[in-house]
Amino acid sequence: MVDASAGQPSRDAARDNAALLDLPLDELQARARAVRDARTGTRLTYSPKVFIPLTMLCRDKCGYCTFAQPPARLESPYLTPDQVLAIARRGVETGCHEALFTLGERPEERYPAAAAWLETNGYESTVDYLVAMCRLVLDETGLLPHANAGAMYADELARLRTVAPSQGMMLETLRDDLDCHRGSPDKTPERRLATLNAAGELGIPFTTGILVGIGEDPIDRVRALEAIADSHARFGHVQEVIVQNFLPKPGTGMHREPACPHDDFIQAIAMARLILPPEIHLQAPPNLSDDFGVLVDAGIDDWGGVSPVTADHVNPERPWPALERLREVTEDRGCTLAPRLTIYPEFALDPVRFLDEGLRFPVLDRSDAEALGRDDHWYSGHEDAPTVLVPGRAAAGGAVGEVLAGAILGQELGIEEITTLFEARGPEVAAVAEVADEFRREANGDVVTYVQNRNINYTNVCTFKCKFCGFSKGPLSLNLRGNPYLLTLDEIAGRVKEAWDMGATEVCLQGGIHPDFDGDYYIDVTRAVKEAAPDIHVHGFTALEVTEGAKRLGEPLADYLRRCMDAGLKTLPGTAAEILDDDMRALLCPDKINTEEWLEAHRTAHSVGLRSNVTIMYGAIENPVHWARHIVRTRDLQKETGGFTEFVPLPFVHMAAPMYIQRKARRGPTFREALLMHAVGRIAYRGHIDNIQVSWVKMGRSGVEQCLQAGVNDLGGTLMDENISRAAGANHGQMMQAEDFRSIVEPLGRTLEQRTTLYARPTPA
Repeated sequence: MVDASAGQPSRDAARDNAALLDLPLDELQARARAVRDARTGTRLTYSPKVFIPLTMLCRDKCGYCTFAQPPARLESPYLTPDQVLAIARRGVETGCHEALFTLGERPEERYPAAAAWLETNGYESTVDYLVAMCRLVLDETGLLPHANAGAMYADELARLRTVAPSQGMMLETLRDDLDCHRGSPDKTPERRLATLNAAGELGIPFTTGILVGIGEDPIDRVRALEAIADSHARFGHVQEVIVQNFLPKPGTGMHREPACPHDDFIQAIAMARLILPPEIHLQAPPNLSDDFGVLVDAGIDDWGGVSPVTADHVNPERPWPALERLREVTEDRGCTLAPRLTIYPEFALDPVRFLDEGLRFPVLDRSDAEALGRDDHWYSGHEDAPTVLVPGRAAAGGAVGEVLAGAILGQELGIEEITTLFEARGPEVAAVAEVADEFRREANGDVVTYVQNRNINYTNVCTFKCKFCGFSKGPLSLNLRGNPYLLTLDEIAGRVKEAWDMGATEVCLQGGIHPDFDGDYYIDVTRAVKEAAPDIHVHGFTALEVTEGAKRLGEPLADYLRRCMDAGLKTLPGTAAEILDDDMRALLCPDKINTEEWLEAHRTAHSVGLRSNVTIMYGAIENPVHWARHIVRTRDLQKETGGFTEFVPLPFVHMAAPMYIQRKARRGPTFREALLMHAVGRIAYRGHIDNIQVSWVKMGRSGVEQCLQAGVNDLGGTLMDENISRAAGANHGQMMQAEDFRSIVEPLGRTLEQRTTLYARPTPA
């Protein structure tokens, strides 16, 4: 037995851990589940991956392994770059996020054929080739490499850290006298512990684990788990621990040994959950158990990597469960399934500490708002139809179910409860949508409204430098989509007259903050609009525009707004809100008005008789808690003033957004997140804001159909000349007609009605 006493738990802790072995199995599992449920609730994760067996040569001779093969059984010592890329590209096509590189340890030190292949192809070592192939896959496919290269030295780990967001090595056991490891120089406990600790010193998100049933005793498993916990206590780098059961395989030295007893395996999983810190995720492979649902009962919160493309080359006789089967088993246990990345959220959300700078965007680009893996190919403004989430099987237990139950009883949701709803997965999403739609029916009946309007974006020249905006142009802007322009008052008036003649009741005025504008510009625009069409509703000027206009004139905002009203301004749009959280605004729009200034602008507008709406631009860099804060802050203002008419979610359109091009943002929300934004908005604003609007420009027809079944009652405007979303890369049409809206609404059993800006019905001409 290796002397691993340094840094081991106290004598009392070690005694308590050993005492776990005496507990009845049912009690042990119950305790493990309680720890798991307190930390991760009802969510189980998995990593959709491709398995890339870079080389099946290995200098070690483990008695249980069928992965390692001699050169005579292989066509080539290593996969070629073309073969590696072919596997990775199949993974991309099937929605994978991870490229798991598995390989034998240092085969060039045992096999001349391996050394010769590396030399011929220009590589100094297997690790050298692994680094190159991780880089190739990352650059060519975007899949995130996970390097499972066994025992490594610090300099090797450091090189891999630049191309792989996470790495792994099974500790297996601290026993140094097992027959199965004879002739395996990389399987000594000292060698494995040194690798584990070196990874910690380098800040590498690391996967490790124990192998159960290879000749060790139960107390040996306790000591191995304690060693992992100790390493994590020192460095904070262990992201997950795998508890794997031994199964005998033909053709191995242990083919006649008994399989790991089921109860021993379950006991080891439950002990791992109780011995390890709660923040370490716990995994057991589903393909190594015939009834893998029992692993959930033992305390796991992760299924590990599951491939829709490649076999488990380490256990080729045990195929992966189909994803639908995995979901079915998970949900049968009252849990929900969520895809993750190679790097867990806790580590991805601390990129300065745990990610090489060159890997931060590749991880961000595949992340959803929780830093889990994106669960569909949809993105805002694109023509691809989203996955159908509603109607669907609705079920919600755990925290989501508790929050929904409280909402139904009329409880007002706080930041924590709203955040919980935003984290809904699987059947929970449909459950949230069902509650939201019932609240919609309660407030609005089965009527769906729209306004006949025209957008006039009078200039795209702006002195502000919002990082998300693909519309505005400045002297140093990227000028990605079109040239800078400024409409004349006559041009604005002409567009207004044209809109009025086509039946519009509203004109929506927004634009950049032109350096030549003073505050009177907005008043002049309003007058020009009213002269062209005296009865048209002027819905114009964001909180930024009116605040800036008043500031440039040195005038109190209330006085300035009254002058705008005298000229004909009727309501303010709620844009320029983005995320009402100053930590996020510092990254999204650092020179723009802050949260309190936006709220104060609308508070002032409401006080002088101007109503407005609430928008949220989401999906760029922020997390669900920031969405919840935004909703609570605007709800508090609504309770104070009653001036908001509607909530309008605006998903981030990434394609031409500067911060995405500069590799500093996600690719907008997933469709699940977009659907939940509308549904959770309906639930959280219940009794305060009755109208929830969907942006057809950003969500597309199929997205609109689903949102209408998740709490939405309004389709917004027909939007002649919508330019801002299109400038960011959206490719949906620029105008919808009443018959287009009707074709969406009526098949859902709803009635379409035209409205005014303030939700009255227009007077017939």
